[in-house]
Amino acid sequence: MKSKIFRFLFLLSGVCGLASHAFAAESSAITAPGPLGVLAGTFVNAGAGTPVVLMIPGSGPTDRDGNSALGQKPATLRQIADGLATHGISSVRIDKRGMFGSKQAVADGNHVTIADYAADVRNWIAVIRARTGARCVWLAGHSEGGLVALASVQGQADICGLMLLSTPGRRLGEVLRAQLHAIPSAKTVLPQIDATIDALEAGQHVDVKTLHPGLRGMFHPLVQDFMIDLFHHDPAALLKAYHGPVLIVQGGEDRKVSAADDLLLLKAADPGATVVLLPSAIHPLADQGTVPAADGSLLLDTAVVPDIAEFIQKH
Repeated sequence: MKSKIFRFLFLLSGVCGLASHAFAAESSAITAPGPLGVLAGTFVNAGAGTPVVLMIPGSGPTDRDGNSALGQKPATLRQIADGLATHGISSVRIDKRGMFGSKQAVADGNHVTIADYAADVRNWIAVIRARTGARCVWLAGHSEGGLVALASVQGQADICGLMLLSTPGRRLGEVLRAQLHAIPSAKTVLPQIDATIDALEAGQHVDVKTLHPGLRGMFHPLVQDFMIDLFHHDPAALLKAYHGPVLIVQGGEDRKVSAADDLLLLKAADPGATVVLLPSAIHPLADQGTVPAADGSLLLDTAVVPDIAEFIQKH
């Protein structure tokens, strides 16, 4: 395989040549130390000596499976974990501090920083290595989780490599601005949106009473400190500083993270990265128009799991 690949749906080269494990992998609860209480996750054990992937969920109240408490439940991370197990790859997927099973880890799940999440990732790596004997752990971050993964690898020798799934290459303030500008009904409040994001990027708080009621929840005072910190990080610069194996998986129909903007920045930051572009895939890495199952899950694009598995097995 070349170091840089543009993969289209009809070029599923990752489907062939991978080991298939017929046995059912074991799933069990696993915990790591948090500041005030435990961090909780699910360990899918594909067998002794197998590679291990630590999966980091995306923004907001998104759980270890990749499901949002706000509605969408595509189960992206759960499906990837189950799929990787059939290729002999173990995984740990986690709830973020202050949320879901990790709710008791901190007093306030909104009072966090990217550095806090990165510290939790390093605690998880230590637990995984102690439990499995693995020399190193792979990191897979979806969306904002990709930024957390990038922040976690700096100066770390016990990370095998990175899988950046639907991960922004731009700073998150710029990404949010673009997302909101694409909403037709937001046209009348764009000046307020731009001014608010500008202020947060500059490290300044905003009085939400001055905002349109429809914007007050998004920029709630409880989350402004997190947004100020979040907007400070540059994913492309972090990737440029990392020198291990990198896989970038991007959907061509993703309306949250752009193949035209974010993917190009990530590619420029690491020209040697393996790049998988799925032209029909949306942000959760399902094909556009996929009908949700009864539980709300969206069937993954058929290339996602084989390509991740192939990347891990070749490194």
